[in-house]
Amino acid sequence: MTQPLCWGFGLSPDSLPVLQRLLSAGLIERIALPPGEEHWQPGGVAAFLAEEWPRSRAFVAVGACGAITRLIAPHLGDKSQDPAVVVLDAAGRFAIPLLGGHGAGAEALARSIAATLEGRAVLTGSSQHRGTLALDAFGVAWGWRRGAGDWDALMKAAQRCEALECQHHQGQGLWQALDGLKALLASTAPAGNSRAHRLVVDSQSGDGCRWHPPVLWLGIGCERNTSLTLLERAVDQALAGEGLAAEAVAGLASASRKADEPALLQLAERRGWPLRCFGSDELATVPVPNPSAVVLAELGTASVAEAAALRAAGPGSHLLQPKRIERAAPGECGAATIAIGSAASQWAPQRGQLHLVGSGPGSLDLLTADARRALSESCVWVGYGLYLDLLEPLRRPDQLRRDGQLTQEAQRCQEALELACQGLTVALISSGESGIYGMAGLALEQWQVLAEGDRPGFTVHPGISALQLAAARAGAPLMHDFCTISLSDRLTPWSVIEERLRAAAAADFVVALYNPRSRGRDWQLGTAQQLLLAGRPPQTPVVLARQLGRAEEAVSLHTLEDLPIEQVDMLTLVLIGNSSSRVSGGRMVTPRGYPGAELGWP
Repeated sequence: MTQPLCWGFGLSPDSLPVLQRLLSAGLIERIALPPGEEHWQPGGVAAFLAEEWPRSRAFVAVGACGAITRLIAPHLGDKSQDPAVVVLDAAGRFAIPLLGGHGAGAEALARSIAATLEGRAVLTGSSQHRGTLALDAFGVAWGWRRGAGDWDALMKAAQRCEALECQHHQGQGLWQALDGLKALLASTAPAGNSRAHRLVVDSQSGDGCRWHPPVLWLGIGCERNTSLTLLERAVDQALAGEGLAAEAVAGLASASRKADEPALLQLAERRGWPLRCFGSDELATVPVPNPSAVVLAELGTASVAEAAALRAAGPGSHLLQPKRIERAAPGECGAATIAIGSAASQWAPQRGQLHLVGSGPGSLDLLTADARRALSESCVWVGYGLYLDLLEPLRRPDQLRRDGQLTQEAQRCQEALELACQGLTVALISSGESGIYGMAGLALEQWQVLAEGDRPGFTVHPGISALQLAAARAGAPLMHDFCTISLSDRLTPWSVIEERLRAAAAADFVVALYNPRSRGRDWQLGTAQQLLLAGRPPQTPVVLARQLGRAEEAVSLHTLEDLPIEQVDMLTLVLIGNSSSRVSGGRMVTPRGYPGAELGWP
């Protein structure tokens, strides 16, 4: 089944550069251009939209809002079916969600585009203006699927401040702490009456507007060449028998030998459910209520459907429906066994994303566009409180912050990873560059421990490191080979740190010292000074850069011999030149070559 596309098109040739940037960033999947030409002929865009509108999920159009409105007007239908439309100017300064702001995801797409292009998303919806939660859209980032209900009536009721009732029965419940939800409930009439409009988060079908978290895993065993119609009937009957919504299904699970079963693959593709298959040795370790000696003799495990459902549903899962057998109707082949496993909270690693975000030294001006986009798309931010405070101006009411302690890096990584495994889009935030003394390595180690099918998406978004900003403030001290050394012996023995300092001194590297001095570690910097003095001149220039990128920023130049150790703390980066580094005009420079070397210029 072909997946709906997100197209980009423009009304003039000057739209192509911004569309190419969005294509490179993965925000659009194709650029629409007439074959062999650089711009559209009269009627070309209208013909393109007429053909692609019914089978596309979004359009990013570069041009005037009025012109785009007239082009899409003939195709407008039901708001629940229309694709998203976002309009941009040719410079990428403004991204306007023209159609499908909530349900089709145009507002979220506009935010991602604006972050990528360093522009601005122009949002005019009521939720944006009031700082309240968009009840019909927010669940996507939490890994949920929107179910039945009169969503239009719910949103209009929220705008009129009528009574709302929110019920949470299953799935990740942290959303109830969102500022946008608190603001919404505070602005509406008290709930608790029969006329209140209801929002329900649950795996069950029923009244009210429903978000369905991915809590259900369908375990399936079947005979070879079982008919697709049989599998579909078995699934639909199993769900209906328990009053469960298909939107709450996270995926299908079976034995490894069924990984190439045609009907099972077709079912997964048709329903948009991932298929996870487990080896017999792994399934055999899962306790089940209905083991089968026949299955054990044939497959090496006493259960396929029940064991696979429980294994796929993740830690703490339970069997919601024991296995049931569906046999072939006239004209069908085979037989199938199906069981339903329910996750402890929710479990959908294939939907989850873990973004490792380097927030830069502190100033929002130094945050990269890539990092801004990751932050914009994440529904939960996890990080040390100080770093989250620095990013707070960018956080929306529909995004949750989870503060951690300074020394609890492993716990923060674990929390962020668990949320991503549940299907959420999560940002794990480090200061500076997350791959340099940041959270990326620890998070990746924890991610690698997981089984391949239990791993959410994992992306590292680089930031500007304190080293880079210190060098920029000081002049040009990193023009030759350099290294970084952390003086913290909390994770590295001091004997190893000393070896590295001696080696750096002997190799004449420019040296950046991280974590140079704290109240509990007040002698290491002095020892490092003496070790480096053994290998380079006393007048070697040194930069002290404190609170970089923040209002309290201070950068000063000293010499290695007269390093003011008492002025240094954990918020300071110490940058020590090599034997050829020098200071002139209040700026430090390290020449690209040593004395006598010839530097050729093109």
